Amino acid sequence: MSSYQITIPSVSYAGEGSTEKLEEILNRENVKNALVFTDKGIRGAGLTKAVEEICSKAGSVTVIDDLTAEPAVSDVERVIGEVGDKPDIIVGVGGGSVMDAAKLASIIVGASYTLRYLLSDSSIASKQVKTVMMPTTCGTGSEATCNAIVSIPEKESKQGIVNNCMIPDYVILDSSMIRRLPPAIIASTGVDALAHCVECLTSNKATPLSDTYALAGAKKIFHNIREAYKNADNMQAKMEMMLGAFYGGVAITGSGTTAVHALSYPLGGKYHIAHGVSNAILFAHVMKFNKDACEDRLADLCDAVYPEHSGKSIGEKADIIIEEIATVVRETEIPTSLEKFGVKPTDIDFLVEAGSQQKRLLVNNCKELSLEDIRFLYKKVL
Repeated sequence: MSSYQITIPSVSYAGEGSTEKLEEILNRENVKNALVFTDKGIRGAGLTKAVEEICSKAGSVTVIDDLTAEPAVSDVERVIGEVGDKPDIIVGVGGGSVMDAAKLASIIVGASYTLRYLLSDSSIASKQVKTVMMPTTCGTGSEATCNAIVSIPEKESKQGIVNNCMIPDYVILDSSMIRRLPPAIIASTGVDALAHCVECLTSNKATPLSDTYALAGAKKIFHNIREAYKNADNMQAKMEMMLGAFYGGVAITGSGTTAVHALSYPLGGKYHIAHGVSNAILFAHVMKFNKDACEDRLADLCDAVYPEHSGKSIGEKADIIIEEIATVVRETEIPTSLEKFGVKPTDIDFLVEAGSQQKRLLVNNCKELSLEDIRFLYKKVL
């Protein structure tokens, strides 16, 4: 019998108002000195106010809020350099970039190695400071994963640092954090989370454990993303989206994303297209390309999400899922091509070369991609 594992955060809280659980966490960990990672937009919107107040009651609190979106290695090095004395706990309040930076700080502050070294060998990392992750979007899944993504400007692409020691110790999924999240961000981060679920389900590394979370997450997102996008007051739909994103993040730790994410990295690294948007543009096209190698997995997904189609053939069920992905992207008004981002047909050679270098993810894809296959997929979205 084959064996498999999945690694999840030690303690997770969910529900509107669950930010108050932070006080319980700080007491349990005997925290006297807390470090909060966020960004100026989140802090300016008042989303860290309660967090800062709770941390202040426990002792001293330092807030780092000058992290850039989808940061380069130098940006992360700079903010980690601002940390000073080693804190008792690190709290990440934000989207994927903020939480990734907080997770990286948790393994670098006080360590003998550097971030640059981890880019070549992340296996030596060990946790230096415990973490609490509090997402303010409904999509990255960073609050559950052992990954942190940074931009590499000299390569005009992105790279993941992966080590199980970055799994957060605590997670708080408070839907009030996304009460006023702009619809466009709900859409792009939500489709990113959906990609996590579908890619993990069709990954070469998928296991029964990762499948459980991937199926549950996909079901929640398919059934709630349009309502969360259209109706700002539907907090139940938004809570379901946060849970779906969390489940997708858990699935990543046991399986892994595939060609959608691999081919999106150069789009973020060179053209600074938001991660969720670049994934959304590629998503349906990659799944259609992969269909003949994973139609049984897509059919299983269709049975879980849309049981009313149980009488259809495996191929028809797979097509339903692929079309539903395209429909979600279209109905949430995410761009469907790269044209508006200034990507030109003359850029194709760069994209093919950069995309082909994302071997960590491409090996997970259920269908091997040649350079011509990668070229074909990029041409579909130009």
